[in-house]
Amino acid sequence: MLNYYKTINTRLTALEQPEENCWICAVAPTEEEIAFLVQQMGLEEDFVRAALDEEESSRVEAENGQTLIIVDTPFSEQQDEDNTVVYSTVPMGIILAPKQVVTVCLQENPVLSDCLGGKVRDLQTGMRTRFFLTLLLRNATRFLQFLKQIDKISSYTEKQLHRSMRNKELIQLLGLEKSLVFFSTSLKSNEITLEKILRGKFVKMYEEDQDLLEDVIIEVKQAIEMCNIYSGILSGTMDAFASVISNNLNIVMKVLTTITIVMTVPTMVFSFYGMNVTGLPLANSWFPLTLSVALAVTLSLVLVKKGMFH
Repeated sequence: MLNYYKTINTRLTALEQPEENCWICAVAPTEEEIAFLVQQMGLEEDFVRAALDEEESSRVEAENGQTLIIVDTPFSEQQDEDNTVVYSTVPMGIILAPKQVVTVCLQENPVLSDCLGGKVRDLQTGMRTRFFLTLLLRNATRFLQFLKQIDKISSYTEKQLHRSMRNKELIQLLGLEKSLVFFSTSLKSNEITLEKILRGKFVKMYEEDQDLLEDVIIEVKQAIEMCNIYSGILSGTMDAFASVISNNLNIVMKVLTTITIVMTVPTMVFSFYGMNVTGLPLANSWFPLTLSVALAVTLSLVLVKKGMFH
């Protein structure tokens, strides 16, 4: 799907056809739309298709007067099966053409939604460098917002685990830990790309643009640090709950083993008296039952004192 936008009177306005100094937003474009971008708009086909590769890593490249910046952008989706939220990343390509700025992505993502929803200020499509830097800043901000959501979800899940040890909460924590790994990897790749842009070899920037890019790099570094902190906390939490579960299992097995030992005594007594053996004392009275109960009670008291039922 192709959409065209242009800043008119400080407001982002939708257009019917692409114009000079406009923003072309391509979300999961079809083959016909890709052909239009390549043939009619003069974009490099490799640049357009690179942004549509799910496995494409973050990088920056320039060719024939066009610059391609690919960054990983975060998104969240809700699983219908267990109603949990899964966080991941998807590549988003920003192509700086001579007359337009083009964004290419496999799916709608929060960064694009924020821009189209008016949540991002000072979007100037006519200032191509400032425009793509604003997108990068919003992208870094989105990472921080999702990281805070992950922290809240993990804290809530930990409280639920204190009440009952269920697989659902443990699986959710495992999913959050996986999301943090995705975020950390993507943020580190984005940081390398931003450092390359900062050197000024691919995009010409003024002093204000460099200040904005430095702000983006600071946000990305902060997000990386938060990822490391939250990953460490989650990893420690998972190890702690694994130890608790293992300890609870040991306690249950100890209690069951103790009960088995106590029940073995009456079984042995009745086994002796149940044999076809003559001469056993008081075989036809209540003595075997009384003896087995007395031995079982005595053994139970000894085991209680040794703490075998705790």
